[in-house]
Amino acid sequence: MMSLCLTAGAAPPPVSYGVETDIYHPVRAEHGMVATVDALATQVGVDILKQGGNAVDAAVAVGYALAVTHPQAGNLGGGGFMLLRTKDGKTTAIDFREMAPEKASRDMFLDQQGNADSKKSLTSPLASGTPGTVAGFSLALEKYGTMPLNKVIQPAFKLAREGYIVNEALADDLKQYGSEVLPSHENSRAIFWKKDGSLLQKGDRLIQANLAKSLELIAENGPDAFYKGPIADQIAEEMAKSGGLISKADLANYKAVERKPISGEYRGYEVYSMPPPSSGGIHIVQILNILENFDLAKYGFGSADAMQLVAEAEKYAYADRSEYLGDPDFVKVPWQALTSKAYAKSLAEKIDVNKARPSSDIKPGRLAPYESNQTTHFSVVDKDGNAVAVTYTLNTNFGSGIVAGNTGILMNNQMDDFSAKPGVPNVYGLVGGDANAVGPHKRPLSSMSPTIVVKDGKTWLVTGSPGGSRIITTVLQMVINTIDFGMNVAEATNAPRFHHQWLLDELRVEKGFSPDTLKLLGEKGQKVVVKEAMGSTQSIMIAPDGKLYGASDPRTVEDLTEGY
Repeated sequence: MMSLCLTAGAAPPPVSYGVETDIYHPVRAEHGMVATVDALATQVGVDILKQGGNAVDAAVAVGYALAVTHPQAGNLGGGGFMLLRTKDGKTTAIDFREMAPEKASRDMFLDQQGNADSKKSLTSPLASGTPGTVAGFSLALEKYGTMPLNKVIQPAFKLAREGYIVNEALADDLKQYGSEVLPSHENSRAIFWKKDGSLLQKGDRLIQANLAKSLELIAENGPDAFYKGPIADQIAEEMAKSGGLISKADLANYKAVERKPISGEYRGYEVYSMPPPSSGGIHIVQILNILENFDLAKYGFGSADAMQLVAEAEKYAYADRSEYLGDPDFVKVPWQALTSKAYAKSLAEKIDVNKARPSSDIKPGRLAPYESNQTTHFSVVDKDGNAVAVTYTLNTNFGSGIVAGNTGILMNNQMDDFSAKPGVPNVYGLVGGDANAVGPHKRPLSSMSPTIVVKDGKTWLVTGSPGGSRIITTVLQMVINTIDFGMNVAEATNAPRFHHQWLLDELRVEKGFSPDTLKLLGEKGQKVVVKEAMGSTQSIMIAPDGKLYGASDPRTVEDLTEGY
């Protein structure tokens, strides 16, 4: 029974841009701002803006820099998504997701007994799809940038050639994750291990001469160097030697694609996010449409009732994700039905604020009546109001762990994002079906959700996050924290998060919520589990007067947002 409908005339509280009564304060700037996970990459972006580059120029420069300074997820050998909004109000999406090689087959990740084998899809040469990052950045720069490729790559080339001091985050990730996937590959050990056989530590200098050479080739010859030239030769040779599937033809045939963003309206704000093969935009809009039927502001942030409503809405969205989402070039994705206000209302009517519905009782919806961990994100806004949100990745930390030949380029393990077998979860616990089955040239389903929110016709919030299956709910909470609960961008970033993805049937929460709230949620039937922190948002908010306010997530970094 739905007893908490949003009443006519109800309005969320006014948004704060950082006043004396606020607990957390954003970084402020007037001309431009860059928010990333790495201080060196942030500075690269700011320098490009100061040199007269626009937000796209700065974003591409940041993307290449992160391939050097944040090898856990920054990449040339992976892929991702860019959402951009121009100063004139055009919003577009660039899909540079990896593609399955020509020789990929539906059952390639099953063992002899027909069971899904995660080693094949995560750490073997079969785990890599054809990379898209270089093509995506080139498409964005050519169509929407103002600077030549060789200029925006130059900072990354310099960082790779001259090296930089390893920070605590990279040292910790090398120790925790790199020691699992990198040591068995000679080319990887040559980069991240010292001559005495020990791992790089905080304070060591990391020089990547081979990666510098690859960056130089791309700067001189454009994306053809990567997809048709000497880098392509090295990737194809590595794959052939080790049993991978990516061929020179796969690389030569790769194309980044410009797509129409998913859009929705939430309490008077316009929300734009990624279309398929990302599931992020559809399900962020779907969940917001469900929540619009309830007055979240009335119940307040961190209340058991508000959390119950959000968690129940998330269950329905993730159930639909498992059935309907896939590569739109191969399957018909019913995005109009999934983002329909009428469909959302039908789901909202099933939500009981006092009693959780077991996930076993929730199935993917009938849409006919309505049809008409590791990753990194960065956000950039320039002086003219152009805005860019980019989420890209190798998938898990350091991808497959395989460096292709002498390129210095780590390869992705994005093939794990396909559904190896219907109903069997991937590394993030997400299940899928036929729509996301492995197939030649298909792009695996993603949760990456670079998102832009527009208020009164002007860009207002630019955000996104890593986090695997939790990306969607992390970005969702940035939207509702600011709109429904009136938080400034730093408060919204620092607020504790929670997540439900239907299967497993558990409400995952971070530390920081009241024990009384968690007890009440348990009494409602939620299976509450406190786990490690979720997400690493990099966000920028633009006030009505044009001033910029930004925040980087403290869960993984110190404040690395910078403006001028």
